[in-house]
Amino acid sequence: MIEVTNLTKRYGSHVAVDDLSFTVRPGVVTGFLGPNGAGKSTTMRVILGLDRPTVGRALVNGRPFEEHRAPLREIGALLDAKGTHPARSARDHLLALAATTGISKRRVAEVLDLVGLSEVADRRSGGFSLGMGQRLGIASALLGDPHTVMLDEPVNGLDPEGILWIRKLLKSLADEGRTVLVSSHLMSEMALTAEHFIIVGRGRLIADMSGSELTAMTKPSSVRVRSPHAGRLRDLLGRDATDIVIRGDDLFDVVGMDADEIGARAWSAQLQLQELTPARASLEDIFIGLTEDAVEYHGATDSTNNTHELESS
Repeated sequence: MIEVTNLTKRYGSHVAVDDLSFTVRPGVVTGFLGPNGAGKSTTMRVILGLDRPTVGRALVNGRPFEEHRAPLREIGALLDAKGTHPARSARDHLLALAATTGISKRRVAEVLDLVGLSEVADRRSGGFSLGMGQRLGIASALLGDPHTVMLDEPVNGLDPEGILWIRKLLKSLADEGRTVLVSSHLMSEMALTAEHFIIVGRGRLIADMSGSELTAMTKPSSVRVRSPHAGRLRDLLGRDATDIVIRGDDLFDVVGMDADEIGARAWSAQLQLQELTPARASLEDIFIGLTEDAVEYHGATDSTNNTHELESS
């Protein structure tokens, strides 16, 4: 478990983290989200004892990170996949880490196999691609078989097969009862991977809730309708719908009416329905809406519209 309590971190006059409190519990994958400059990286550095808090505290499994006798067995972390000596092989890098905590050579072989690097384990890590470097960083995080895992942008550089692999890996770790915290700016991937979300902006907590709770905060933007009587049904609904968008001969979207009302009217008119699906906002839409006032950098796409840069902090 990770517990952050009233955490504040200042660098001179700049407040990177501002009275932040949250708990990352075991058994679920928790997504740590926020726009550029939100304080995610600073918070993770404080959790790992790399930075000292100005105020407040961060505990890993009940203690500050530096108080654990065998830290690699408590929390495995990936903050920078390039944090290896380029002339050292993947195997030697892991063996050096293992030697600091009494981890066996057998475990080194296990994690190399787990991340798919066994065949290149004796190659210099400096020649690795970005994706291979990510896999080595994940192997380092898992080396101590830790109770808690914290990864920053773990899918960077991975191909589709690799992304699917890390998604399954994170869920399997959570299923084993471990605490899993993942920071990423890839909203579509986080929507498929995480079950709980901690969202921060300008160093402050914006949301701490499950994915279903986040989704419930938004009203359905439209309702997808499929019917063999689509034409008659569109005529029936057209008087009260804000808009109707035709998607096919038997498929259309209705804006301005909810699914219950559409279903009731179809029933009354004895018109068969094959699909009635409310379309809710995506995680990316929800994220942008929640963090709109906390984005430090904007890029204009034209004279009337702005886009938010969702780069990781």
